[in-house]
Amino acid sequence: MTRDVKHFLQFKDLSRDELAHLFVRTGVIKQRFKHYQPYHPLSDRTLAMIFEKSSTRTRFSFEAGMHQLGGAAIYLNTRDTQLGRGEPVEDAAQVISRMVDIVMIRTFEQEIIERFAAHSRVPVINGLTNEYHPCQILADIYTFIEHRGPIQGRTVAWIGDSNNMCNTWLQAAEIFGFHVHVSTPPGYEIEPERANLYGTDHYEEFADPLDACRGANMVNTDVWTSMGFEAENE
Repeated sequence: MTRDVKHFLQFKDLSRDELAHLFVRTGVIKQRFKHYQPYHPLSDRTLAMIFEKSSTRTRFSFEAGMHQLGGAAIYLNTRDTQLGRGEPVEDAAQVISRMVDIVMIRTFEQEIIERFAAHSRVPVINGLTNEYHPCQILADIYTFIEHRGPIQGRTVAWIGDSNNMCNTWLQAAEIFGFHVHVSTPPGYEIEPERANLYGTDHYEEFADPLDACRGANMVNTDVWTSMGFEAENE
């Protein structure tokens, strides 16, 4: 096992104070970039991006971000690596993490990324799993704060199945102290254990999506059906 390393595998891996600091730093870096002021704190640092689930936007955003901050990104598709040929996740984590400074993984089960992180020498970021999508919600909340101010005490409506996005919104609501109105199709309701929630104080379920949207400060939804669950189209 490796020494203690800070990972971002689900939204609640960071505290409210850590997330608030991250948002402040994001604002500073964004302004520098918009004003064409070079800022390269990641010079000579390398990100490994491991994709078991492909994504155009995830690859471009991480790769561009590393480049803009002075670092480099290496793209790995599991079909092109030993991971795709049955190499244990634990072995891959030990080898890859010796050669880079940070790892982003976009995969299926949360267990896969947790096993990788447990044997990684460097921080691991969840780029998406079936259970959670913390970077997406991080960006969404930052955008809300930019345009609407603090999210604490506000209401977010979630319309769709209780997927990885929904689970992450529910975790974020517990951390930041806002409410989530959830409207899901029958059979796709919230599973508190799968969402890894402390309680039910920060969300309410609605049968009618219009009821869920009433009084909301932001309405959020996702593609139907979720990536990897195309068999559920019907």
